[in-house]
Amino acid sequence: MEMLIWIGSALTLLGVLGLLWCIKLVMGIKKRALPEAEARAGLQRVVALNMGALAVSGIGLMLVVVGVILA
Repeated sequence: MEMLIWIGSALTLLGVLGLLWCIKLVMGIKKRALPEAEARAGLQRVVALNMGALAVSGIGLMLVVVGVILA
């Protein structure tokens, strides 16, 4: 079960890094001062990436919890 905890930790870290990357992308979009339509389209793409990163992080945390319970 220790391996399950390590895999879950890695997935959680990957998800958090993805969330930080999404923050960087949004800051870049805001800094460029794009027209509203282009900014909205860029932000919609980032929202999809953000949800994916959040899902990966959540799955990782679930694996950690399951690993701790089974250990």
